[in-house]
Amino acid sequence: MSLNDPLKIGLLFSATGNTAPIEQSQLRGALQAIDEINSKGGAGGRQLLPVHYDPACDARLFGVLAERLYTEDGVNVIFGGYTSTSRKAILPVVEKHNRLLFYPQQYEGFEFSEHIIYGGASPNQNCLQLAEYMTETFGARVYMVGSRYIYPYECNRNMQELILQNPTGAIVGERYLDLAAARDEFALVIDDIRRKQPDFIFSTVIGATCAFLYQAYAEAGLDPGRMPIGSLNTSETEIFLMGAGLAQGHVTSAPYFQSVDTPHNAIALDGFWGRYGNTLSTDMNWEAAYYQVHLFALAFDAVGLDDFDPLISELRGLEYDAPQGRVRIDARNQHTALNPKIGRADANGQFEILRGSRHMVPPDPYMVNQEQGDWVTKLSSTER
Repeated sequence: MSLNDPLKIGLLFSATGNTAPIEQSQLRGALQAIDEINSKGGAGGRQLLPVHYDPACDARLFGVLAERLYTEDGVNVIFGGYTSTSRKAILPVVEKHNRLLFYPQQYEGFEFSEHIIYGGASPNQNCLQLAEYMTETFGARVYMVGSRYIYPYECNRNMQELILQNPTGAIVGERYLDLAAARDEFALVIDDIRRKQPDFIFSTVIGATCAFLYQAYAEAGLDPGRMPIGSLNTSETEIFLMGAGLAQGHVTSAPYFQSVDTPHNAIALDGFWGRYGNTLSTDMNWEAAYYQVHLFALAFDAVGLDDFDPLISELRGLEYDAPQGRVRIDARNQHTALNPKIGRADANGQFEILRGSRHMVPPDPYMVNQEQGDWVTKLSSTER
């Protein structure tokens, strides 16, 4: 292969299925970054050539298509996966072939593979901040609602441990619904919430059913000013799909919102709107895919190879000025140091940023040293 030949990279983001709208946001971030890199001469002088497949939100297909990318398409590096189930389906394939996966999604933590670069928030970069904000502002009695799979189970366990650090902390209810649950099932959950009157609701409901929870909440006449939904995954994209009015007043903890006021976000948004128009929003999923592709290009520029050993050595400790602020791949655990924030949804489907970190928060995916009030993860307030 000539050094001038295009450099193939694999993209596994679903175009169909329950979480497809979110995975399409990830795809937009990856493709935008590829365009930006190629317009400046490529990575190491080579144009990036995306090879994209639609796994249709099927965990088995994520593994099958990863195998195809590595063995048939000549790809060494894949960007993809949204659910933890999809990541775990790709993991044995990347390890078997000694290749690399960039996973651009926040997740429940408690995992490490040297063959994965974890780009989204670890639990000490979103769950911890949400627990602190919600208990300080509303109280420590929480009702947990999630989708029925790994990520919600483990996130709720993380949240429970944090809530119970509070002397008044209590889990007053915990319900899980199928990823294909019907809308009326959420009305039954909201009925139970209204009876038990928690201080806030912690939602790990994902995909198309996310809207059903917020719809049932609004139809029940509940007040987000008194008992809001707090989430780690409800982003601008979910709000666009459900309608801005349904999410107004509810809270999300994430390292990125479209409303982030940084020079690098302004530049990235200009590129986004130029490519996709101004009807779509960016979100935390778009941003993670966007900066992970840029980090890969920086590493490839330095080593000139996409083989696993030289590439992973260069990636460890690498930094990039992402839209959220500066980020860094942790050299020990290959998760990413990020800039946590608390946002409250407004009437336009965007987020007012209520609190933000003073500096990059190092990832602690195993929550070894974390507790509420820790100086490392404490957020400064921008509330008025």
